[in-house]
Amino acid sequence: MRVITASALAASLLLAVAAQAQAPQSFRVISPIFGQLVSFAMPSNFTVVFENTKGGHYIREAVLNGETPERWTQMITITGEKGMALTPGHSPQVFASTIAAGFKSACPDSFAARAVGETTFGRFEGFVAVIGCGRIDSGPTRHSETTLLITLRGATDYYTIQWAERGPESDEPPIHDISWDARLRDLGPIDLCPIVAGEDAPYPSCVDKS
Repeated sequence: MRVITASALAASLLLAVAAQAQAPQSFRVISPIFGQLVSFAMPSNFTVVFENTKGGHYIREAVLNGETPERWTQMITITGEKGMALTPGHSPQVFASTIAAGFKSACPDSFAARAVGETTFGRFEGFVAVIGCGRIDSGPTRHSETTLLITLRGATDYYTIQWAERGPESDEPPIHDISWDARLRDLGPIDLCPIVAGEDAPYPSCVDKS
């Protein structure tokens, strides 16, 4: 029979607590946005502070606990563009380029971008990039603003998931920082699910898929 001493048990408990502290804590978010359910992992230290649907555009913003839509250091944004996937000539990369162009117009002298590349989320096409401004005046003070940008082409609509971070102003945003790759992993798995008639949250058909 194996005997576990009190000191060994205490050490095991400390290791378990340390492992739990190091593991990213998150919860699965599944939201009906226009024609599909959007599924991804949201870090548990974020809180939704804004949500709006206007015409064919949907947006939801979440910031770190205790921060506000005006004053934030990190923000996770989900958007949906109704019917865009049915428009000829669009692709996840083209959509990402359009968003990047908006960033560049806000900071032409300090804009930078890095293409992570084409990918798939489930069976849906996507594109991932890191874009940002070294100096931008939006918000209470001048700062840098860098975003992990994920675009997805759904069955009928386009979606984005963006994880943005503000920091000190600089000549170039930190687009090559390895933290962006880690954040991409933290958001996964990312997928789109069909909306099942009569099914309510927590959307078990999509939970089981994830």
